[in-house]
Amino acid sequence: MCYGDYRHFRNGPQNIMDKNEFISIRKRLAKTQKELAALLGVSLKAISSYEQGWRNIPGHVERQLLFLLAKKLDDSSGNCWDIRNCSDDVKRSCPAWEFKSGNLCWFINGTICDSDAKKTWRDKIAICRNCQVFKTQLGL
Repeated sequence: MCYGDYRHFRNGPQNIMDKNEFISIRKRLAKTQKELAALLGVSLKAISSYEQGWRNIPGHVERQLLFLLAKKLDDSSGNCWDIRNCSDDVKRSCPAWEFKSGNLCWFINGTICDSDAKKTWRDKIAICRNCQVFKTQLGL
């Protein structure tokens, strides 16, 4: 699976979580399809469709699934600003610093990674998937 590749459809680039990663994370969470559907607020049919590859995994589902995995793993390996050696100026303007969420920087929109804040979840998560903080926190 290549995280840098986007699937292109009529409306442009879609989310980058594929069915195999979705299934893997569900198994790491030790949830059935029905249990995961309840946690994500979607139908059992939607979960089955994501896992079969019949439906694209929406950004809000991807984001929530990654958040649940991060909370389950509860890896306190450090704050992003320390790992990335951010300057004081960058830290002061970054929402991860403001909300003391250096281990969830990938979850918070508006973080100042790669010199600027990304406007959409899919732009942001594409950057985060190549970041050591994200990879360490989620074991991906």
